[in-house]
Amino acid sequence: MCGNVGQTNNCAFILVLFILLVLVGCACCR
Repeated sequence: MCGNVGQTNNCAFILVLFILLVLVGCACCR
């Protein structure tokens, strides 16, 4: 998915969403 040049932005967007989900999950665990 990340190998295609056309999908670079899409892959970055997915990575950002994943990081946000992890941060929100950590905030909820507190």
